[in-house]
Amino acid sequence: MSTTQSERLRGLLEPLVSAADLDLEEIEVSRAGRRRMLRIIVDSDQGVELDACAELSRAISEKLDETDVMGEGEYVLEVSSPGADRPLTEHRHYVRAVGRLVKLQLHEGGELVARILTVDDEGLDLEVPGVKGRKPTAHRVAFTEIAKARVEIEFSRKDKKEEEA
Repeated sequence: MSTTQSERLRGLLEPLVSAADLDLEEIEVSRAGRRRMLRIIVDSDQGVELDACAELSRAISEKLDETDVMGEGEYVLEVSSPGADRPLTEHRHYVRAVGRLVKLQLHEGGELVARILTVDDEGLDLEVPGVKGRKPTAHRVAFTEIAKARVEIEFSRKDKKEEEA
């Protein structure tokens, strides 16, 4: 996607996404056979429900039909939330991941798997799980130390509400 098209799409769609109380995370245009695929990724602090994606998809479709930003060819529009394993790249992504287990690739070459306890402007307070019966340990990582970060999927972890019941 050309920078100009990307900028035009962002400028056109950002107000619609914001009006739905969502964040515009990503715009991607790719080829799908003879058609193009326009993928819009949105998110919020509370997550995104399917109905919100469907409603936003209709609004975006109407807006795109009013303009020539996608050109004359056919395209498929997809509006969705980010996957559970999406990379954490923005401060708000880390805030939304508080309480979740993450895998951090550090600039110094190390790797760290830990649970995010708190997030501030400088970095993360983490809990590194204990190994072989040891207790978890606290760890602090500055954002400047992080090369890549991704949420780890946990299938067996109990939710705090379940533990309190």
